[in-house]
Amino acid sequence: MSDHDAFTNFAEKFKPEIDAALQGYIDSFSQSSPSELTEAISYSLLSPGKRIRPLLTITAAEVCGGSVQHALPAACAVEMVHAFSLIHDDLPAMDNDDMRRGRPSCHKKYGEAEALLAGDALLALAFDVLAKNVQPADIAIACIRTLATAAGPTGMAGGQSDDLRGREGGSSLAHLESIDRRKTGVLLEAALLLGGIIAVGTRDQLRALEEYGWRIGLAFQIRDDLLDTQSTEEQTGKAVGKDAEQGKLTYPSFLGTDASRERMHSLAEEAQNVLSSFGKAADPLRALAHFVVERES
Repeated sequence: MSDHDAFTNFAEKFKPEIDAALQGYIDSFSQSSPSELTEAISYSLLSPGKRIRPLLTITAAEVCGGSVQHALPAACAVEMVHAFSLIHDDLPAMDNDDMRRGRPSCHKKYGEAEALLAGDALLALAFDVLAKNVQPADIAIACIRTLATAAGPTGMAGGQSDDLRGREGGSSLAHLESIDRRKTGVLLEAALLLGGIIAVGTRDQLRALEEYGWRIGLAFQIRDDLLDTQSTEEQTGKAVGKDAEQGKLTYPSFLGTDASRERMHSLAEEAQNVLSSFGKAADPLRALAHFVVERES
């Protein structure tokens, strides 16, 4: 069995459980929420996706000796924040994308105002889920603090703000990786840390999860940039991705394609190495490292 298949099999085992839990949270407020808003939330939250972030949460909980069931609310909360970020990133004022996961983006289907509200609602719902469903209270507070920091001005919001300015902020590899660690990597780190926190992982375990998380996050973004460049070249003949054409810093435009691939594979290898203390329990995380660099979408 390949590492790609190992991760796929792991995802197929737990993804239905994650999707059922997400649907349950939607059902819990659907009778009290405006139908159009509920539809927009459901459309975005349950859209066909890999559920990598919630899978990371439950995997991290398992490798730290916890259970999937205890980690499931936090896994759902992470996916809610991820869905919120995608809705807002797609808006005309941000990345201006009409399509998401092969379907019209939320604002193209429901309008910009409803999309904004759906994103706002998902962000609030994530913390509501943590506050109500994670026990004991000190663990819930730690989870809320971790996810809030990841979503805030020093995390995703800050990374997206810098990304909008593209090359204006600088053109060093450190600057590019700073943007991508906040824009992409920080939520992957948070997903892992939430699982470790819920399982009451040791300081060394949490540090290893964090070290793994930021490396996988950067590798994930490099793969996105390479896929964007490949897609644009196939459609237009230009070996420049859409993001680079819009003035954003990307790895292929800064390092070149070959060096970007080398950096991606190096990060994936480093990510696997920091998991050595977990033994075979971390095999799904090792498989994910391979999946990230091999994926085609």
